[in-house]
Amino acid sequence: MGRTSRKKRSTLANRAIIASAALILGGGGLVAVNVYASAGEGSSGAPPERSWNAGRQMSTIDCPDAGIALPDVPDRARPEVDRELAAMDTQITDAYRQFADRKEQIARDPNLAENAVLGPLKNKRAASLDRIGIAIERNAVERPQNLDGLAPCSLRADDGDGSGQGGEQGGEQGGDPGGAQNPGEEADQGQDGGQDEGADQGGGDDQGQQGNGPDASDFVDIQSVQPNVDRPRNRRGASRGTFSTDCGRNENGKFNPDNVIAAPGVSNGAHHMHDYIGNQATDAFSSDDDLAGGETTCRNQGDRSTYYWPVLRLQNGQDENDVDADGGGKDQNTGEIQTPSQVTLKFVGSPAGKVTAMPRFLRIITGDAKAFTNGDANANASWSCTGFENRQLKDKYPICPEGSQVVRSFAFQSCWDGRNTDSANHRTHVAFAQDDGRCPNGFRAIPQLVQRIVYDVPPGPGFAVDSFPEQLHKPVTDHGDFINVFDDRLMKKVVSCVNGGRKCR
Repeated sequence: MGRTSRKKRSTLANRAIIASAALILGGGGLVAVNVYASAGEGSSGAPPERSWNAGRQMSTIDCPDAGIALPDVPDRARPEVDRELAAMDTQITDAYRQFADRKEQIARDPNLAENAVLGPLKNKRAASLDRIGIAIERNAVERPQNLDGLAPCSLRADDGDGSGQGGEQGGEQGGDPGGAQNPGEEADQGQDGGQDEGADQGGGDDQGQQGNGPDASDFVDIQSVQPNVDRPRNRRGASRGTFSTDCGRNENGKFNPDNVIAAPGVSNGAHHMHDYIGNQATDAFSSDDDLAGGETTCRNQGDRSTYYWPVLRLQNGQDENDVDADGGGKDQNTGEIQTPSQVTLKFVGSPAGKVTAMPRFLRIITGDAKAFTNGDANANASWSCTGFENRQLKDKYPICPEGSQVVRSFAFQSCWDGRNTDSANHRTHVAFAQDDGRCPNGFRAIPQLVQRIVYDVPPGPGFAVDSFPEQLHKPVTDHGDFINVFDDRLMKKVVSCVNGGRKCR
């Protein structure tokens, strides 16, 4: 798919439109919210109240994540397995679209969900899982057990207040999913109260955006959240230096809905639009050689790495020019794409010792694009506001005060297994440090990418990240992707700076 270019926007007009969506009284209390519906939603034709009430009973489709369940896949089987996993994502997307179109009918006749949506989806998934099993067996490896058990899916409710599998995150997800090495990531201290307060005040009662989210209760006033950042102490011998790389803010508007890490060779493998900075050759079909020869937006031409993440959109009812495109409106991602006001990419050291060089073409995914249905085990993104970054949120979007900007940040995995640049589930070749800052047994510390993205958007509810349609644009699904394409000389400089305690660019 080609690039999607952004329209020029009136910042003042956007601020006026979305500021009117929230009524804020003294003390930052969120009293009422009326977020615009996405332009690609409402296909049932029902009045908003009826559609919303039906949606509150059954909001999305919940399927087991087969990718996470397959940690060991032979290298020769991976291309076929990856294609089948991407096909299963498309199957869920198609089923969600059918479900959304028939919400009212299903609310009246629950058997329709099984007959028209869940049953056919199960059959398609079973066929894909069988092909995955055959591909693995073909390479003289035992067929994974219980593949058939991954085929059935269910309907689940978005409770609005964040309860249930995805909703206990308000109280628990403040804990650091990756151990103590993630600076600014721990939110266990006091976040529970702030998020609950925001959810209670937001209410979510027929006030949120219609369709597939976000809901009013997905937002919380950052001023109601208690400071919760707890960074690990540096031990003797810690690597205290930093290396910063400047790759711009995607001012040139490079987008696509691919994911070359999780779904190589598959167009629209992400079913949501990504911002790209750094390597300009990145799409679903990029080989390592393509990336090595690609142009880069990074100021230091020795960094041809690719950095990408889901775009953030204003939910103001205005169409982007991908409204009829895959990854955009066709996948329930609508609204105006926002260019970050600032992007900071910094590589930091380990609080427990020295770091070693990353291998070239190392692939890292941090966070989980399916965390709303998967649960928060792999969730790893933080939301905050400028001036309040000692208060981090995991499963809520922040409502920032006037003059403060929205901040989303990722602290990537900082431990590498010393052998592989990727793994079957794209996770097990890297790991987070333990609570004491040390890497797990068998892993070695590498420079940790810490990514900070800032947006100048109107205060109050009215924005969301792109997501798989069934993930309802929940903030907990935020994620970042990185492929290391530093040349050897520059990577040596990174390691030297970090281990030597210097600040380098």
